[in-house]
Amino acid sequence: MTKIIHVVGARPNFMKIAPVIEALNQSAARNNRTVTQILVHTGQHYTPEMSALMFEQLGLPTPDYNLEIGSGGHGQQTGRIMEAFEKVLLAETPDLVVVVGDVNSTIACALDAKKLNIPVAHIEAGLRSYDREMPEEINRVLTDAISDYLFTTEESARLNLIGEGINGDKIFFVGNTMIDTLLKHKDAAKTRPILNTLNLKTNDQTKPYGIVTLHRPSNVDEAEPLKELLTCLAELSKDLTIVLPLHPRTRANIEKFNLMPVLENGQFILIEPQGYLDFICLMSNARLILSDSGGIQEEATVLGIPCLTLRENTERPITISEGTNTLVGNNPNAIINAFNNALNKDYSGKQPKYWDGSAAVRIADILLTQLMV
Repeated sequence: MTKIIHVVGARPNFMKIAPVIEALNQSAARNNRTVTQILVHTGQHYTPEMSALMFEQLGLPTPDYNLEIGSGGHGQQTGRIMEAFEKVLLAETPDLVVVVGDVNSTIACALDAKKLNIPVAHIEAGLRSYDREMPEEINRVLTDAISDYLFTTEESARLNLIGEGINGDKIFFVGNTMIDTLLKHKDAAKTRPILNTLNLKTNDQTKPYGIVTLHRPSNVDEAEPLKELLTCLAELSKDLTIVLPLHPRTRANIEKFNLMPVLENGQFILIEPQGYLDFICLMSNARLILSDSGGIQEEATVLGIPCLTLRENTERPITISEGTNTLVGNNPNAIINAFNNALNKDYSGKQPKYWDGSAAVRIADILLTQLMV
């Protein structure tokens, strides 16, 4: 029997791990293997209600462990996760720990496993922004350095890892499990009533609108940059209604800096963070997306929606070279120019290699083959 622990801690992790759990079950059945899968939710962030909704929509099993860590400073949060997760490892003694992405749960649980000599698989390995001021970049680099199996989403990731001295035998180019989830649920998302709920649809015709998501500290944690960005978005909203799901961090800072009047000057539809299917529905029908998220760059590429990334760099360069993504930073003039260009440009893009809905199947087959040795 093979025992595998999967770790999730934040919303993007759910979409990345769901197809892997399903594919491992299917691969084990095909090969007459007995695989026990244990799901650990660190509770790093997002409300219990939102987590429950995501698990339900993605078909994820109820977590075997919920560590209920909650928010906190990076050191505090990472330390609390390590303390709690170590107890799980000692109780379960797994053959493998699977971590995804680049959140604090990723590096914390990978460190715990390696200190107990338990192999680690990192899904979404090798992505690099080369911006060491991003906490996520530190998490990515350190997790990759200690992982035994590194599963990459794009070919450039392998070059990054090789350049850091990672043994090429540990690296497997498999594709993107987040896209597996998107392709699986895209049709179901089309049936969601969110467009009607937000009055974005009239007589089966969808009104043109854009989507904005903001949560990066560089964009929302200081009053002046946030005010400039919101003022710019208010100006853009005169040409295109903007749907703005307010991340808890962003909402708190808008209220803290008394910036809600800036939004009242524009044509915004302010909503709470949405469940997975509703947000995919919103993205699929949007005219364009402005975001500082990593995963949205990938989803927009597959959906064929122009995405203006409100950052100076991206760890997902293939979304620019082959997809629909454009880096615009947070300079208002650059954003306005890119916005106007996007409204008048045909964004066809192409689907990157292995972003075909079968990344998790490749991962499952590799892991079960490797763990048999």
